[in-house]
Amino acid sequence: MTDQTAPAPATLRKDAIGLREVLFQSITDMAPAAAIAASIPAGAAFAGGSLPLSVVFALIACLFCAVCISELAKHLPAAGSLATYAARGLHNGIGFLVAWAYTLVGVLIPPLVLLQLGFTTAATLSSEFPGYPADLWWPWTVLGALIVMVAGLYGIRTSTRLGTILGIFEIGVFAVLGVLLVLHAGSDNTLSVFTTAHTPNGEYHGLTGVIAGSVFTILAFGGFEGAAPLAEEARDPRRTIRRAVLGATLIIGALYIFTTYAVDVAFGPDSFLTFTSSGPDSWEGLARSLYGVFWVLVFLAIVNSTIANANAGVNVSSRTAYAMGRIGAFPYALARIGTKHRSPHVAILIVTAATIVVALGLGFSYDPVTAFAMVGTGIVILLVANYIVANAACLGYFTRRRREELNVFLHIIIPVLGIAAFVPAWLTAAGLPVFSFVPHLTPPISYAGPAVAVWMVLGLLVMIWLYVRHPQRVADVARVHLDE
Repeated sequence: MTDQTAPAPATLRKDAIGLREVLFQSITDMAPAAAIAASIPAGAAFAGGSLPLSVVFALIACLFCAVCISELAKHLPAAGSLATYAARGLHNGIGFLVAWAYTLVGVLIPPLVLLQLGFTTAATLSSEFPGYPADLWWPWTVLGALIVMVAGLYGIRTSTRLGTILGIFEIGVFAVLGVLLVLHAGSDNTLSVFTTAHTPNGEYHGLTGVIAGSVFTILAFGGFEGAAPLAEEARDPRRTIRRAVLGATLIIGALYIFTTYAVDVAFGPDSFLTFTSSGPDSWEGLARSLYGVFWVLVFLAIVNSTIANANAGVNVSSRTAYAMGRIGAFPYALARIGTKHRSPHVAILIVTAATIVVALGLGFSYDPVTAFAMVGTGIVILLVANYIVANAACLGYFTRRRREELNVFLHIIIPVLGIAAFVPAWLTAAGLPVFSFVPHLTPPISYAGPAVAVWMVLGLLVMIWLYVRHPQRVADVARVHLDE
């Protein structure tokens, strides 16, 4: 690959989407229903009935970061998003590594939620139709991947409108069910779930359990920044992206806190340790036992959410790969744009293939639920590291490049607090319990740490090769527009 072989610059469709579509890109990238049903309950094994406190921790950390990203997006509206921010605020090499990590995050999101689609659908069909094998999950995962691929190939308008429709439905269903569960709890409603009083005894007791649970509640928030890579396709991106990132974090954060509280007090905080993502001790199980056919809406909301989140993940990964491909930091083929729908079709097809390989490979090697936890932990390691870098980039950008606009609270205090808030969960996910209150995860979930480390070492080697052979390509990560 040489600079002389670079294709003519291709562009995404400008002014194709507005605030509504961009807002729901971030919302569906967080997958509210899927997160409420699976990601957040995964933390119950560690935080027990104090899981709502883990959600509060995650919201605070992500809100700090959302402020930093929104401040950067106002000045740097680029498909490279977090990578461009890191390159401008810190160093070009850090920007490249962020792009390397963020692309993998986008690639891993579809297998994560489509694994959930598979095991949720299989378990539901098995309970309704005893002849259906409970372990026949993989056809639904593959079907979901193909649906998302088609939506992506039809362009950003089709893709984001699909996300808007699915996002509204899933939020509505779980908000209504949350109200019903609070009413059902009656006198058992208690604010003690926002303390460490209901963590399990043993290794994960007290603050340690809450921090371990926050690994999975942060996973539920992952994607709040998903609007940022659509900056080159959004109308008035300097304003639109900022509002979408902050709005999605606040709206879905409030939904997560409310619904986690509701299911906790309805199920019973002291027994919440056994709450899970499927079966009778789950959202769908509670809806089935308490409200009859309402469980069907819950099931459909979860299915919709997995499709919407996979769709948003493909949007993020394909746009990041496109932004890096057009400057040669990634293979130029990733920057190819379809002539009819103006979508980065090569990147979308590669992400689809990776989705199927990762989901089926891990799902058959272990089981789909374990594979879900492994992929989710890997995402948290990469995504939280990128969030920490985004906070640092905000601090660096405004203290070095925009000193005339420097706001001590927004550009120094908030980034520092954001970094501090993310560190415990990142150390836990990465398997680095360097402080006494930082727990460690057990195999095979802990395998995610070494796997991610291998990916990042590979990225470092690629970056070194580019610095030696094509240094301008690394420098171009900082470019917001092709004509800079």
